[in-house]
Amino acid sequence: MRLDRAWLGLALLTLPTLLVALDTTALLLALPRLSADLGAGTVQQLWISDSYGLMVAGLVITMGTLGDRIGRRRLLLIGAAAFAVLSVVAAFAVSPLMLIVTRALLGVAGATLAPSTLALITSMFRDERQRGKAIAIWATCQFTGGALGPVLAGFLLQYFWWGSVFLLAVPAMALLLLAGPALLPEFRSDRAGRLDPASAGLSLVAVLLMVYGVKQLTVEGVALVPAAALTVGAAVAALFVRRQLRLPDPLLDLRLLRNRPFTAVLVALVLAGLAMAGTGLLVTQYLQSVLGYSPFASAVLFAPMGLGVAVGTMAAPTLARRMKRTTAIAGGLATSALGSLLLVGVDDASGLPLVMTGIAVLALGTGPLFALGTGLVVGSVPPERAGSAASMSETGNYLGGSLGFALLGVVAAVVYRDRMDGTSDSLAGAVAAARHLPGDQGVALLRAARAAFTASLHVTGVIAAIVFAGLSVLVLAMRPATRTAPAPLPEYAHQES
Repeated sequence: MRLDRAWLGLALLTLPTLLVALDTTALLLALPRLSADLGAGTVQQLWISDSYGLMVAGLVITMGTLGDRIGRRRLLLIGAAAFAVLSVVAAFAVSPLMLIVTRALLGVAGATLAPSTLALITSMFRDERQRGKAIAIWATCQFTGGALGPVLAGFLLQYFWWGSVFLLAVPAMALLLLAGPALLPEFRSDRAGRLDPASAGLSLVAVLLMVYGVKQLTVEGVALVPAAALTVGAAVAALFVRRQLRLPDPLLDLRLLRNRPFTAVLVALVLAGLAMAGTGLLVTQYLQSVLGYSPFASAVLFAPMGLGVAVGTMAAPTLARRMKRTTAIAGGLATSALGSLLLVGVDDASGLPLVMTGIAVLALGTGPLFALGTGLVVGSVPPERAGSAASMSETGNYLGGSLGFALLGVVAAVVYRDRMDGTSDSLAGAVAAARHLPGDQGVALLRAARAAFTASLHVTGVIAAIVFAGLSVLVLAMRPATRTAPAPLPEYAHQES
């Protein structure tokens, strides 16, 4: 019965994991329609799309430690209730400002969910093999939600108004609230990190400023405001690190970074997220602006990337039974490097089969990293600090994604402008300009712009291949963790009465 209850609890925990990932990507397809209905300007659209992710990234560290302190189940249920209520408010927003504020509050609620679910899994599954399988299922739901978000949003937008995208979360969160107290154990510890308000404030400000600066670089290029945000954010982050190293009971135990496998996996999570996000950015634009597919069709054609990660994560526990975890992770990353190189062969007219194969192989290879690597991170700490470790993993993912959009987006823009000899700054701008030119001139401009953008996709593929190959070597060079497994606990020994 213990296993039955644990696996039922895991099934319940997949709901917030799936919905939070789905909510992040589904908005991308709904944004044009809701912006038109609410009269949102360009800057307001940016904040509608970014306010959620910024708050999640800024608060996930604090929420991970808070869950260890007050109870992971309690924090999860509080977050789920808030997420459900705020989703309804967002669905019926009547102004851009109202939606921006609601999305930011949704980010606060969302920050409680990911570290709580992952930390609860570590306390529910004490056996390392079962825990590895459970984390693989958790990671699969995370990436499946991200892949299905635009597709499901496109379906809903065909029949309902844009608010229906937000209402998707309500039934799942309601089920979590009803069944959670019966199926999920409570876990809290007085030995968890102290919730230091100064540290929480420093971590929030540092992450917000740095993620904001990176995102704005992709919009504005090298500009004063993004550069200032990055500089101040880095300074605040340095203060945060200094404070954590001096506190006897820090909010985030940075001494964990002395563990080489732990550090190597965190670096791999960040850089793999960078390569995947940058590649995804270029591929989605290629599908729409070069091959001419609609946003919904592009979302469907892009789904192999999310589904490839899902398949890879599910296969990871089987691989781990047949070889060392480091070998499985490194082999997967080498596979991702090969998938990235396939993008170099894509042309600007008929590259769909190769680009779909490339992103599927690339994504498939990252599965062992996200499943086994995440398990290594949370398994490297005592159970009472699992929420803190989970928050480090999640923060790495968010930072990697933001860096990928910014850095690889900037590189792609430089390659594009160079190929166009400075006559065009973006493919979207060339498409708009071609409409106002005579027939032959417009066709010639579009042909040149599409070829230039395809060249930038080739460069992105090469960079991603180098990143994945380098990470494969890094993971092989690290020593496996040698921590003694914790003694088995009585069934849900930490559960509240």
